[in-house]
Amino acid sequence: MRHPSLTLLSHDHHHGLALALRCRRQALGQIKPMGAQGLKERVKEYKDFFAQNLVPHFRAEEEILFPLIRARAAESHSLIDELLKDHEQLRKWEGCLEEDKGPAKVLFDLGDLLERHIRREERELFPFFENLAAQVDAERIGKEIKEILETRGRPR
Repeated sequence: MRHPSLTLLSHDHHHGLALALRCRRQALGQIKPMGAQGLKERVKEYKDFFAQNLVPHFRAEEEILFPLIRARAAESHSLIDELLKDHEQLRKWEGCLEEDKGPAKVLFDLGDLLERHIRREERELFPFFENLAAQVDAERIGKEIKEILETRGRPR
């Protein structure tokens, strides 16, 4: 059971995992419509998800969760550094998805990275927070995360 302060982030992760699977399957031609039309639809879906969900999600992690965990758990530093690199790679690849330039490989790689990234956060990062929850104002942290995530669809 996830700590209540992390519920909204985990909810995003659930949707991100489903999208990651669709991206990989679309790139392999396993989802209809196949070919260029299917890729175009999946690229649009990913770009919309990125703008509406991943931008505020990354912001909540980078501004609230990562600094808190980094300050209180020295053993988390390399994990957080790797997760930040993943965020940068996902941002970079989102910018590389162009519907008219054969995005299948980028879409597949993007889906693969997104899934691995989410699983690391759920399995490795979130337990760090849950171990610290009694030492920090976890309820306040949850509220700060919620405030950022509620900006979905609004300009920053």
